[in-house]
Amino acid sequence: MTTSCKNDVKSADNSIDTNDSINLVQRAKAIHERVITLDTHCDINVKNFTDTINYTQNLESQVNLPKMKAGGLDVAWFIVYTGQDTLTDEGYKKAYDNAMSKFNAIHKLVEDIAPDQIELALNSNDVRRIHSSGKKVAMIGIENGYPIGTDISNVEKFYNLGARYMSLSHNGHSQLCDSNTGEADDVWLHDGLSDLGKEVIKEMNRLGMMIDVSHPSKESMRQIIELSEAPIIASHSSARALCDHSRNLDDEQLQWMKENGGVIQTVAFQAYTNKEKNDTRNEAILAIRKDIAKSLGATWYEWSETKTLSEADKNAFYDVRAKIVKLADEKASQIKDFPPKVNVSDFVDHIDYMVEKIGLKHVGISSDFDGGGGVDGWSDASETFNVTLELVKRGYTEDQIEQLWSGNLLRVLDEVQAVATKS
Repeated sequence: MTTSCKNDVKSADNSIDTNDSINLVQRAKAIHERVITLDTHCDINVKNFTDTINYTQNLESQVNLPKMKAGGLDVAWFIVYTGQDTLTDEGYKKAYDNAMSKFNAIHKLVEDIAPDQIELALNSNDVRRIHSSGKKVAMIGIENGYPIGTDISNVEKFYNLGARYMSLSHNGHSQLCDSNTGEADDVWLHDGLSDLGKEVIKEMNRLGMMIDVSHPSKESMRQIIELSEAPIIASHSSARALCDHSRNLDDEQLQWMKENGGVIQTVAFQAYTNKEKNDTRNEAILAIRKDIAKSLGATWYEWSETKTLSEADKNAFYDVRAKIVKLADEKASQIKDFPPKVNVSDFVDHIDYMVEKIGLKHVGISSDFDGGGGVDGWSDASETFNVTLELVKRGYTEDQIEQLWSGNLLRVLDEVQAVATKS
């Protein structure tokens, strides 16, 4: 179905008594069971990919196999993420080693730890084949092209390891392109793409790797679209008109995405979903988080503060962050009239907005789990059904929900790989 506005189909659904909440939930469960649910952004920690601690266990991580099964999440894009560091040979070497450790972790999961439960997909046919076999599906995305260094042959190396999308920057300008973070001080390194970045775009087109514009600057995105022969994606971004953050796409960027034929994977990250609501709660809960961190022998840091930490201190904080957040939320829930969390409804507001603005075929879903993502109601993979339930409540049909969950993203992957076949 190519209907671009969900309201166009509401009248066709009059036979369903949407006032009957039991019937609605049952209907949503049936839809959730039938469609392929796909989340384009799940960060990983290599510590959770060992023989003794791994995703076959229900770990504290927001994504693992038990949580995917409990919530009916079928496809998880595991992320090879590298934070931005110096543009030097030493920095590139460290970044490359970090990237390889994450590639190796993902391959260990699908090949050694749990090949009977999860398999790596390289294209849409793989996704459907693996899903029909009853297994969960792993896919690989790269967040930040920094590990490529100055050796463009690394793009093909990463592709051969299973990467099927890559962003050219993260928080901070890379050797390939400017980051959205340049908006803060209006200081830019390349005024968009570097010469090497332009070569990387061509190489990604040649190989059939999707280009991700969630972190690059607006000018970088404009130049990427101009240069790319294939559609692009924003793997984890939302609508800037609803939440004014440089990680979100403004209306002009949404229009570019429509004209390009790409897809925006709406992200369930509280600060990118409803800033005012998120800020109000964070301000109220900060003291509680600090106290709980202290009781655990740790220090609480806001996301902006983690940039100043060493890699070792960052990892130590990330290891305990989820526990602190969970305990603080439990304590806050006992306090009368405590400011509420950003929730699934706020998240789906962004889906609604972008569907109305540029058409349903250009919108998808992502969480940014284990990278700061999660909203009330979709706080980890075990609660994935709640997104489908909210979509059903708002009148989306099964065909449209299937497009949002996986169809649109897999269409773009098919088109990107078709461009590669022609080259």
